Amino acid sequence: MPSDREPRPHRVVVLALDGLIPFELGIPQRIFGMARDAGRRPLYEVVTCSVRPPGPVATDADFAVLVEHGPQALATADTVVVPASYELGPVHEEGVLTPELAAALALVRPGTRLVAICTGGYVLAAAGLLDGRPATTHWASAEHFQRLFPRVRVDADVLFVDDGDVLTSAGVAAGIDLCLHLVRRDHGAAVASDVARRTVVPPYRDGGQAQFIERPVPDPQQASTTGARAWALDRLHEPLRLRDLAEREAMSVRTFTRRFREEVGVSPGQWLTLQRVERARHLLESTDLSVDQVARQAGFGTAQSMRQHLQATLGVAPTAYRRAFRSGPAGAPRGAVATG
Repeated sequence: MPSDREPRPHRVVVLALDGLIPFELGIPQRIFGMARDAGRRPLYEVVTCSVRPPGPVATDADFAVLVEHGPQALATADTVVVPASYELGPVHEEGVLTPELAAALALVRPGTRLVAICTGGYVLAAAGLLDGRPATTHWASAEHFQRLFPRVRVDADVLFVDDGDVLTSAGVAAGIDLCLHLVRRDHGAAVASDVARRTVVPPYRDGGQAQFIERPVPDPQQASTTGARAWALDRLHEPLRLRDLAEREAMSVRTFTRRFREEVGVSPGQWLTLQRVERARHLLESTDLSVDQVARQAGFGTAQSMRQHLQATLGVAPTAYRRAFRSGPAGAPRGAVATG
């Protein structure tokens, strides 16, 4: 038990519904469960519950999972996560909650953070929790979702939507992106990067990135933009023109821009800005460089430019970000690389 002087871990309660996808059920435990502070203490406690008393919950696979907590666990949550399910019944067909599900959700305390992965958003929408809010879901379900819940502002072209106390994601792997985003939001880029390294996943994909990319794996007969991206990452501190990147792949600017968007999901300019923001976050957290020095090393040129980009992306100024997230990677000295 934590002492009076030690803050208790943030409690994440995952709601397991019949027909759940086992992969998605495991995402919160894997991502939040790996997050540690500088003393290697868990930053989150993850609990799984069902809408019924403890017992087996059916999955979409050829096995069930044994859930040891009933719906009362929802009343103890700081964050509730609802993964996708293929057996939502009237929730999916009519946009209404079953009495059992409604009773379970009624136990959630006001102010609890709510998170839906993929079609788990149907549950939040049926409860009226997404009315008037932006949200996303799997692109294949987006049209049906919008028809069923016309008061929700559905964006089918993003990986996840952070609307403060209510967050939604697209399908499967986007749930990983969303959970990592929450770790970053709660504890900074260094802790999230440590979790990403240990789980061997990309540390950051912007929520605004397209969830459906025309050609996620480039045709081997066609040139890729991979080399240009690697080249740019080594030179973020330098001025980089679109023409420079296109020339690395022997493409015209027009062809390179089209191919880049097809492969990455965002424009080259948007991608460069995101990489520079990430570099700035890392430097602010892990070094004692001045804000001006961080701005130059991240490729923003001036502190004012970096301040504008961090404010637009993170909603916070560089000095405030540094104050909030000043530790190195969880449990590792600054400059060290944590290994899984």
